[in-house]
Amino acid sequence: MSRPALYGLLAEFTNPTDLVAAVHKAREAGYRAMDAYTPYPVEEVAEALHVHDRRLPLIVLIGGIVGGCAGYALQFWTSTIDYPINIGGRPLHSWPAFIPITFETTILVAAISAVLGMLALNGLPTPYHPLFNAPRFALATDDRFFLCIEATDALFDEQETLRFLQRLEPRSVSEVEP
Repeated sequence: MSRPALYGLLAEFTNPTDLVAAVHKAREAGYRAMDAYTPYPVEEVAEALHVHDRRLPLIVLIGGIVGGCAGYALQFWTSTIDYPINIGGRPLHSWPAFIPITFETTILVAAISAVLGMLALNGLPTPYHPLFNAPRFALATDDRFFLCIEATDALFDEQETLRFLQRLEPRSVSEVEP
């Protein structure tokens, strides 16, 4: 029976400063397929990993535009085409009266698209992830900081990457089974 391929190697650190330094050194060494896990947000880690995803603002903008257009179109259609009622000589297409509902639908659809876009881009919900197999990874929610170099990285060689991670002086390095 052959041993399954690795998902990656996981290094455990005791503080965020060591983790940020390790991420910088791994980037300098050429590793790109890696991720860091912390018990609370550490902005320096995201900067060190060069995580610059600009898709969510675009999703929210498109959602807002679609929501505004849909809200305005619904009001226009109902008051001029589907059920036109002339009240006091008011024009059927009275655009100033449509502004509050248009604004509300813009905000509503933008907010919904922000939540759904964030969930989709983060890959959530994730009922299973290979890191759940690492015995010490449960400490990521407590007080430990982890750097995982994935086996999909072009430079990944199990022994060489293990030596590289050990030179960073982590608390421990473990293999992550898929």
